[in-house]
Amino acid sequence: MLSSDDLRFFNVLSKCETLAECARKLDVTPPAVTQRLKALEDRIGIRLIDRSGRTITLTDEGTLVASHGTIVADAMEALTEALSNRKKAVSGHLRVAAPHGFGRIHVAPVLDAFARKHPGVTVTLDLSDFPGARLVDTCDVVIHIGAPAALSEIVTTLAPNRRMLCASPDYLASAPPIQSPADLVRHRCLVVRENDEDVTLWRFLHPSREAETVRIHPTLCSNDGAVVREWAITGQGVAIRSEWNIAGDLAARRLKRVLPAWEVPAADVVAMLGTRSGRSARTTAFLAMLRESLSPPPWRRKPPQ
Repeated sequence: MLSSDDLRFFNVLSKCETLAECARKLDVTPPAVTQRLKALEDRIGIRLIDRSGRTITLTDEGTLVASHGTIVADAMEALTEALSNRKKAVSGHLRVAAPHGFGRIHVAPVLDAFARKHPGVTVTLDLSDFPGARLVDTCDVVIHIGAPAALSEIVTTLAPNRRMLCASPDYLASAPPIQSPADLVRHRCLVVRENDEDVTLWRFLHPSREAETVRIHPTLCSNDGAVVREWAITGQGVAIRSEWNIAGDLAARRLKRVLPAWEVPAADVVAMLGTRSGRSARTTAFLAMLRESLSPPPWRRKPPQ
């Protein structure tokens, strides 16, 4: 017979690619995961995973157990939430995913304050290069910069965020002048590669002219926005970066806006929620605290005189 602990264990295991990943999530050793899985299979007399490959592949029976494990986990979490609401306490486990840089600077401090305010809450913050809709099933809140690719989730805007064409003053002093978007094809361009997006097609909007698109040829590219920002500061070329990321560099004149009359499509800060997570008291309380910390956006606040 399977216990609720067995279902919770297998629910975690079924969402992992390897036993080592499961061990990290459960904070145990990989041999402990292997032994517990073997003991579970021996007790019920059914093999739950296929051991022929390096990654975890569920058998048909394993898929059945995993689906029931998810139902039980959701039911227990819903019960805990309902009981917490009865006593007007925010409790349970809050799972948040966010981009590396934005998460470190703007989300982690809010989670620190949130955990102090609500001692009954535990928190996991998963920093990822490009968190997106794929994490909504395993996280309560996914912080995303820009329009989400999937429209099936609940999406709420947390703060406005423009994107800007920028370069260092030294680069601009030594390079040919940039008077229109078309001039960029003759310049060193720096790009951040994000998922499968076409990051070499730059789009520009103007209040009194037709929109323009330019196919640039990257000199340097990286999947890390912080690296591209540093390259721009050191004079490697022209980049498009988020306002939240370079506002301080613009103020300190480490970077300068290029073609300020032209706008790059904005990338607002949004939160994506699963439909179940959207009803969680802890999710609602965290989003209220995060939204308050971003209002007005820190990158638009004037420094104290």
